[in-house]
Amino acid sequence: MEYEGEEGWKTPIRDENQIRLNLKCPPPPPKKNKPINYGAKREPPKNGYYQPPDLELLFVTPPLSS
Repeated sequence: MEYEGEEGWKTPIRDENQIRLNLKCPPPPPKKNKPINYGAKREPPKNGYYQPPDLELLFVTPPLSS
């Protein structure tokens, strides 16, 4: 069963169907802002640091037995 006027499939040749060659590279991404300097020296707290009374119990090593 063959249809009249049918020539089969062929690749579209219109300009809108053509693959465009983009020869120009895109611009580079913008530079990011400088990060906040977290390593800057800060003054100690006015009221001092909290020192829990039992903190040394966590770091005590058992006596060495000879």
